[in-house]
Amino acid sequence: MKMIAFNGSPRKKWNTATLLKKGAESKGAETELVNLYDLNFKGCKSCFSCKTKGSKSYGKCAVKDDLTPILERIEDFDAIILGSPIYLGTVTGEMRSLIERLIFPYLTYTEPIQSLFPKKIHSAFIYTMNIAEEQIESYGYATHFNTNENYLRLIFGEAESLFSYDTYQFRDYSKVLATRFDEKRKAKRRKEVFPEDCQKAFEMGVRFAGSKSK
Repeated sequence: MKMIAFNGSPRKKWNTATLLKKGAESKGAETELVNLYDLNFKGCKSCFSCKTKGSKSYGKCAVKDDLTPILERIEDFDAIILGSPIYLGTVTGEMRSLIERLIFPYLTYTEPIQSLFPKKIHSAFIYTMNIAEEQIESYGYATHFNTNENYLRLIFGEAESLFSYDTYQFRDYSKVLATRFDEKRKAKRRKEVFPEDCQKAFEMGVRFAGSKSK
């Protein structure tokens, strides 16, 4: 069983990366973690080679950059986990670019829409964010999360989401102007709640590792 996780955060040892590593720690699974900020790549260039009949790139992304060799191997995996912090109400720019390059080539311009991905696999999105769970609706995050999950389910067959709310953002709050947030409350939550989020991510990885693609 092979699993790949994509870290859409520029930080390799903080909230998002920690949860992704927990999710990938699974018995018997071959895992790979890709830090998107280490790669030189862009989003979809709207060349439509992936939609052109008879094209050697039909159903594949034709753009050549650091993401290309990873996308060329994506069908070898049995599970895909995407992870990103929320910046200004959405995933990071690098994660958005990955989604465009990963999803769009497999999505057909037909009625009904179909997937060109050759098998059914597990997929998931892990989100970290500053706001509390009760603020999700008022900030409009729910629609964004549902859209991402629906696209993953459409292309890969199975999808789920894991949310880590009200995260501890800075290693030293005294060095930044962030009076909007209660550092003591966030530190308490990181100590008491974040480990629960890590356990959920680990359990996700175990579940994924215990099942095969169809």
